[in-house]
Amino acid sequence: MSFVEYGDTIKDGDTAIVFLGHESMFPVKVQHGSVTQTKYGVIRHSTDLIGKKYGSKVTCSKGGWVFILHPTPELWTMNLPHRTQILYSTDISIITMMLELKPGSIVCESGTGSGSLSHALIRTVAPTGHLYTVEFHQQRAEKAREEFREHGVEHLVTVTNQDVCKNGFGVSNIADAVFLDIPSPWEAIGHAKSALKAEGGRICSFSPCIEQVQRTCLAMEECGFTEINTLEILLRVYNVRTVSLQIPDLGKAAEDNSSTGFDSSNPSHQGSLCANLQQGTVQFKSGVPLREVVGHTGYLTFATKS
Repeated sequence: MSFVEYGDTIKDGDTAIVFLGHESMFPVKVQHGSVTQTKYGVIRHSTDLIGKKYGSKVTCSKGGWVFILHPTPELWTMNLPHRTQILYSTDISIITMMLELKPGSIVCESGTGSGSLSHALIRTVAPTGHLYTVEFHQQRAEKAREEFREHGVEHLVTVTNQDVCKNGFGVSNIADAVFLDIPSPWEAIGHAKSALKAEGGRICSFSPCIEQVQRTCLAMEECGFTEINTLEILLRVYNVRTVSLQIPDLGKAAEDNSSTGFDSSNPSHQGSLCANLQQGTVQFKSGVPLREVVGHTGYLTFATKS
């Protein structure tokens, strides 16, 4: 099992996603002899998981069932253990595009945190690229190394435990892109410039406060970065559902055929029209935004090394 290569069969030691529903799923490390408790009953790893194909429907001890999914960076972002606040798919998608990442790219990241963005970056630059990620907190750095090893991507990432603002990324003039998610990114801009390739490298800084953005932009300008711009991504989800609208009384029903959207020459449409007119409503498909919308996460500042 690897987060960058699909494996057909579940093996001992794999990380798998137990899918109970779109709003209910969790990761599990498959181990011979282990069991996992769900609301539908027990899953026995030896008999229910190992040797089965990913995507299989597994029946639990109480008669309920779940799906076992192959892990991906997207699923990991939704289910990973939180050691820090993380980036979600909305910001991750624009980061990978604006940094112009592709297979073979070299990327520097700080800090590693819970590894949400790290897994997406690794999948993007694989199989010949590399991620150099720096984490200030020693325990988080060790946990990140352990996860990368378990997920089969340790050959694509180097984890360093140090202060990027003082010691930099440990590489020079090789990175195609640098990403900063630290409290004072303006203190690391000089090190980011040193890590980037001679010209054309891209940098992105994620900051929740506009005051951080202002200081970071000034530091980028002082270091000679160009094309500096800041943006914010807000996600607005729509639910498509059927709604019933009351038909206004505009006169005779026979004269309103054209306004109902039905073909009066079709016998089946005539029957539906008569039924709807008798009930006084017509059904439509409508896109309705959710009442609760995800708000501000952070500002993304991008720039280019000239």
